[in-house]
Amino acid sequence: MTHAHRGPCDAGQVHGAATPGGQPLSAARKRWVLAATVLGSALTFIDGSALGVALPAIQRDLQAGTAAVQWVSNAYLLTLGALVLTGGAAGDRFGRRLVFLIGVAVFTLASIACALAPTVQLLIAGRAVQGVGAALLTPGALAVIGSVFPPEERGKAFGTWAGAGALFGMVGPLVGGWLSDHADWRLIFWINVPLAALTAVVTLRAVPESRDEGAEGLDWLGAVLAVVALGALTWALTAGPDLGWRDPWILAGLIGGAALFAAFLVAEAREKHPMMPLGLFRSRVFSGVNLLTLLLYFALGGAMFFLPFQLIRVNGWSATMAGAAMLPFAAVMGLFSGAAGRLADRFGARLSLSLGPILAGVGLGLLAFMPRTADYVEGPLLGMTVLAVGMTLAVGPLTAAVMGAVDPERTGVASGVNNAVARVAGLLAVALLGVVLSVVFVAALDAPDARAQLGAVMAGADLEQGAVEAFHAAFRVVMFVCAGAAVLAGVVGAMTAPGWETRT
Repeated sequence: MTHAHRGPCDAGQVHGAATPGGQPLSAARKRWVLAATVLGSALTFIDGSALGVALPAIQRDLQAGTAAVQWVSNAYLLTLGALVLTGGAAGDRFGRRLVFLIGVAVFTLASIACALAPTVQLLIAGRAVQGVGAALLTPGALAVIGSVFPPEERGKAFGTWAGAGALFGMVGPLVGGWLSDHADWRLIFWINVPLAALTAVVTLRAVPESRDEGAEGLDWLGAVLAVVALGALTWALTAGPDLGWRDPWILAGLIGGAALFAAFLVAEAREKHPMMPLGLFRSRVFSGVNLLTLLLYFALGGAMFFLPFQLIRVNGWSATMAGAAMLPFAAVMGLFSGAAGRLADRFGARLSLSLGPILAGVGLGLLAFMPRTADYVEGPLLGMTVLAVGMTLAVGPLTAAVMGAVDPERTGVASGVNNAVARVAGLLAVALLGVVLSVVFVAALDAPDARAQLGAVMAGADLEQGAVEAFHAAFRVVMFVCAGAAVLAGVVGAMTAPGWETRT
C-alpha cells in the first residue's frame, strides 16, 4: 500500500536533492533525511496500531456507547482519507518540508487534545484533527524521500522506511495493550509529543526544502465535498441502529451523503486540477486494482477494529495479550515483504493479487472459528498468520500494479488515489460492519434492551452469559463478511490485475 501523493517516478521532476548552495547531499545527510521521515511516520504508525487495542479501555473509561467508540476510529479515517490527496498536492505546491512540518505540528497538538479529553465527544474531535495532520505528513514523508534520493538509491530508502513502519506496527499494539492494562491509555497520545519534537528538530536541520515548480491549484471544493459526503454517510450508518433506519435524520444523512458524493464526482470532472482525476479509471487495471484495494482493506480494517473487543470482552484476555495477538501480522509482513515482491516480479502481479487476498480471506475465516474460550495458540495465532501471509503477498504488487497502470507522469496521483481508497475502505468497514454486528447481536439476544447490552458488553460491564454469547455470534458473522470481501478481492485481482505476460 502506498502512502504518498507523489510516487517515486515523479521525484526526478522536482528540485531539492541538493544543499542550498547547489552541492549534492552527503550520504550522512541523506540518512538524517530518512530518519526524519521515519520518525514523522512513526507518529501515525504507533498511534494507530496502539489505539486499536486500547479502544475497549477507552469505551469503559469514558462511558462511551457503541456508536461513539466507532467514531473514535472513524473521525480519524474520515479526515485522513478525504484530505490525503490534498495534503500531497499542498506539499508539491508550497514545499514538502514545510507541509510535512505543519502536519507534524497539527498531529501533535491534536494528540495533546486527545490525551486531555474529558469526554468521548472531545476525543472524537481531537481524532478528526489528528487525521488532518496525518493527511499532511503522510504523503509528505515519501515525497521528501523521493526528492532527496536519486533513482538508484530510492528502492533501498523506501524499503528502509517500510521496514521501520512494520517495526512500529509490531510495537504499537503491545505498547497500547500494556498502557491500557498497567497505566493509562492517554499515554498513547502523550508519547507523540517527544517523538514529534525530535522529528521537527531533525527535519529542520537535515531536510532541504523541495517543491514541484509546475504544481498548480488545490482542489478545495473536492476536498470539502469528500469530507462532508463521507461524514454524512458514516454518521447515518453509525447512528442508524440507535435512531432507527426510518428516522428523518438518518434518511437525510444517507440521501444527502449520496447526493454530495455525486456532486463530488461532478466537481472532479469539471475541476482543472482535480484531487482524483476520473480519467485514471478508464484503465481497466487501475479500476480493478482500486476495487481490489477497497474490498481487501475493508476486510482488514473491519477485522482489526472488532478483534480486540472479541479477545478482551469475550475471551477474557488482557489488553497486552490482545496486542500480542497482532504480532504475527507485523512480523510476517516485516520479514517477508521483500521476498513477496521478488515473487511478484518473477511470476507477475496477477498471481499475487489473486492468491494473496484469498489467503487473507482464509485467515479471517479462521478467526471467525475461534472458540470463545480459546487461548493464544487455539485462537488467533493461525488465523493472523495466514492473514499476514495473504496481505504480504498482495501489498507490494498492489502498489506496483497501480503505478504501472498509468502514464509515468501520473504515478504520484495514482498512488495517492489508491492510498485514499484504502483509508476510506477502513472507514466504511467500521461503519457498515457495526451495523452487521448490531443486527446479529439484537437478533441473537432477542431482548428489548439488546442495543444497550451490546454497548455494555463492548464496555466490559458484567452481564448475563447470553449477552456475551450473542456478541461472539455477531463477531463471527462480521469475520465471515470480512473473509468474503477478501476472497472477492482475490477474484477481482484474478480478473483485472496484470499477468506475467504483461511485465516490463
